Amino acid sequence: MNTTLIVFVVLYLLGTLAIGVWAGTRVKNTSDFAVAGRSLPLVMVITTTFATWFGAETVMGIPAKFVQGGLGAIVEDPFGAGLCLVLVGTFFAAKLYRKNLLTIGDFYRQRYGRGVEIFCSLAIILSYLGWVAAQVTALGLVFSILTNGAMSPEMGMIVGLLAVLVYVVIGGFLAVAWTDFIQMIVLVLGLTAIAVFSADLAGGADKVLNLAAQKDLGKFLPEPSFTEIAMFLGAALTMMLGSIPQQDVFQRVMSAKDAETAQRGAIIGGFSYIAFAFVPMFIVLAAVVVMGDQALELAQNDYQRVLPSFIMGHMPLLMQILFFGALLSAIKSTSSATLLAPTTSFVENILKQIRPGMSDRQSLVAMRVTLVIFAFAVLAYAIALQGTPIYDLVSAAYQVTLVAAFTPLVFGLYWQRATTQGAVFSIFAGVGVWVAFFPQVSTWSEYFPGQLAGLLAALVGMVVGSLMPQFLTNRHEHVSHHLKPQG
Repeated sequence: MNTTLIVFVVLYLLGTLAIGVWAGTRVKNTSDFAVAGRSLPLVMVITTTFATWFGAETVMGIPAKFVQGGLGAIVEDPFGAGLCLVLVGTFFAAKLYRKNLLTIGDFYRQRYGRGVEIFCSLAIILSYLGWVAAQVTALGLVFSILTNGAMSPEMGMIVGLLAVLVYVVIGGFLAVAWTDFIQMIVLVLGLTAIAVFSADLAGGADKVLNLAAQKDLGKFLPEPSFTEIAMFLGAALTMMLGSIPQQDVFQRVMSAKDAETAQRGAIIGGFSYIAFAFVPMFIVLAAVVVMGDQALELAQNDYQRVLPSFIMGHMPLLMQILFFGALLSAIKSTSSATLLAPTTSFVENILKQIRPGMSDRQSLVAMRVTLVIFAFAVLAYAIALQGTPIYDLVSAAYQVTLVAAFTPLVFGLYWQRATTQGAVFSIFAGVGVWVAFFPQVSTWSEYFPGQLAGLLAALVGMVVGSLMPQFLTNRHEHVSHHLKPQG
């Protein structure tokens, strides 16, 4: 056990906790707690949108997936995830910002009514279970590796979650934004330094890139068959579109000081995420060059340990400190946001329907209490799902919002004829078809991705449900006209 390394990690955790406590002194109301009072400048919007996605799966999941199957295996994340932020900035940020909403659920209520608001908010809240569980799982793994097994993964999950929970409960999104800003600086500098050192260990960056070429890892497009193309599109669209109606993305848009900052911050953050996600991929490739078959075996059997094993076994203390600082920055930034987002949605869009007339102070207390409850629910979920790969936990999280919440959001913003009935039809068609593709229900998912089938059904449901009353009215008027006695 490296005591010096652990001391540095503990000091870093205490530092981010201090920032959260400081931010908490500036939280006066629910707007401060949920969207940082809509006051953040461009640089902080960029870092906090970038931090939305740069989590455990980016450092520990994506690189090993890349080594296993090339660029095509990671179309969902980082490509789909990064393009999600670009699409948000291009088509959604300004429109939503001008509505001055606290949650994405508020949009569904204003556009379609309370029923759609509650259902979509529940779908959004449930989608966070897998995502936050992935971060908690990674925290447990990190603390177990740091202590050389002296701390069990379960205890690591508890310690890591508490380290995040305290500053989020105290400071809300204001604390998240400030810690994201510091943590992203640590992450970018740390991983960049490690990439340079890794290239040197491997005998030069050219050797690393040559390995990628030899293994044909640059292959991106699927085989030209119907099923392969459908699976590729399903994977790409899951995070690209399914992440758009998410509260954490919405919070980052709403936290900007103005609509233009919201747009630019999301677009720059998205492209930055895609570009920088290649850094941990490069480091893992360097690990394969240095470690040989040992790294490939880890990538196949226990890929979440590839990078930590490489760093701990082949790098000096300074690089280890930088790595764990960067890794904890990635995990903490994502987990803090994904704990806060469903909490805000629950209080604003579900609890306030049950208890109308809550004061702002009562809402603030409710958010903090809900945050704690949700955190421990996620902890139980993460412990129950131990052994599930981090990448899979994350990628599965967005299917429910893709089939339930995406279509009503897009049509509500861009199609004036969208109706509440259309939204209801869309939700039930999307979710119903998606469930019908579950492996426990049918074998259809072997030939076509269930989330893509659900999305197509949701689109049809929205159009049919919205136009049906008008069609029936016109038909009734047409029939009445012909049946009307003449002269």
